[in-house]
Amino acid sequence: MAEGAAQLRKAGIETARLEARWLLAHFAGCLSSDLIARGGDEVLNETISMYYEGVARRVAHVPLQHILGTTEFYGLEFLSDTRALIPRPDSEIVVEAALAQVPDNMPVFIADLGTGSGCLLSAILANRPLASGEGVEASPDAAALARENLIRLGLSDRASIHNGPWSDWQKWGAADLIISNPPYIVSAEMAGLMPEVRDHDPAAALDGGPDGLNAYREIVGLAAGRMKPGGWLVFEIGYDQRLSVGALLETAGFEAITCLKDLGGNDRAIAAQHPVV
Repeated sequence: MAEGAAQLRKAGIETARLEARWLLAHFAGCLSSDLIARGGDEVLNETISMYYEGVARRVAHVPLQHILGTTEFYGLEFLSDTRALIPRPDSEIVVEAALAQVPDNMPVFIADLGTGSGCLLSAILANRPLASGEGVEASPDAAALARENLIRLGLSDRASIHNGPWSDWQKWGAADLIISNPPYIVSAEMAGLMPEVRDHDPAAALDGGPDGLNAYREIVGLAAGRMKPGGWLVFEIGYDQRLSVGALLETAGFEAITCLKDLGGNDRAIAAQHPVV
């Protein structure tokens, strides 16, 4: 573990020792906490080989989540690979914003536009047992991953995945809540992203166009004309997009517009209600 951590540290991985511990536990088939008790055990050659291969991949800035194959989000474990964005802690505030608008004592229908791994939809459904939902995903690969996660989490009986663009989706008027973490990175900033993101997350799930707002304009425009009166729309946004996305929603006639901050104190989620009348 010390040798692996040294290699990761040399590659500029800030949490080198912690990641070295996670990798060793993963390839040894045990919990990270078990490594202390097993410190005197001989390590199998096969484990050593797999561990150093994993370290080498991480040195090359392959995301840790892709090496481990899973990641935790909102207390749930999701399969994670190159087919969709890695679920990230900052996005948990989107779940919080959505849950605030979903009663826990009545059935509701929730839609997730650009569902990716399905993490947002799954986290909401796991906390609202009477709710059902549908993820909308244009990428066939990401749609397949979302289905795998729904099955893995025991949620496939209450949720489905629609493989296609949200412009063709036909259930706008049925949804009590629509959530989305759309692509919102400014195109000119894509090249400057961390290699873990730039080289391993799907570009289509990141690139939001010249000003980062292309997807928001499309979704807000569609929602304004098709959403159920009184339904809620919840977006993840970039840290500097509160005013611009808020203006799009206000111009389209949405009401009760509120913004929530993530754990780092940055604007991260914005919620708005479609007019009742």
